[in-house]
Amino acid sequence: MKLYNLGAGMNPRRVRIFLAEKGVEVPMVEVDMMKGENRTPEFLAINPMGTLPVLELDDGTILTESVAICRYFEELHPEPNLFGSTALERAQVEMWNRRMEFELMFPMAMAFRHTHEMWAGRNPQVPDFGQLCRENAGGRMRWLDKELAEREFIAGDRYTIADITAQCGFLLGKNTGTPIPEECGNLIRWFKSVASRPTARA
Repeated sequence: MKLYNLGAGMNPRRVRIFLAEKGVEVPMVEVDMMKGENRTPEFLAINPMGTLPVLELDDGTILTESVAICRYFEELHPEPNLFGSTALERAQVEMWNRRMEFELMFPMAMAFRHTHEMWAGRNPQVPDFGQLCRENAGGRMRWLDKELAEREFIAGDRYTIADITAQCGFLLGKNTGTPIPEECGNLIRWFKSVASRPTARA
């Protein structure tokens, strides 16, 4: 088994934090996206989409998409539980994880892709769209700030995959021009808490 990894990538970081929370170690193969290693024929034979992370099992089976990879390891190593332990809790965690993906992670990633010079010439950019995504992300941060006035973590009273998704998105936003607004005290408190976990640097 091996994990194809991109050190600075938002989605590979999700898997690394998840594995660290589980105490699971998986050999990693670093893929340098800036050098185009994810677009070589060799890598595209593994994942034709050219995205990371990718988990290759011992029998050659390939799993892509960070949450799918995390779900696989949740089944293999159910404790500590990060996807929910009851039918209701699993549904709540899924709901909040999807919200973090669509309402926060996606617009922050699109703001980065469409406004940052790193992507110039690599992907088509529509700066106005990127700025709109940044504004939308800001509005969603204010919404989440109100939600976090009532609880410690995103999906309830303990740390889950929803928190991992959100913290990876917010780290990207912090580093690429979409930081948490200063007035969002609850959200800032939450981010400081999850960023201080030993697994946050995985």
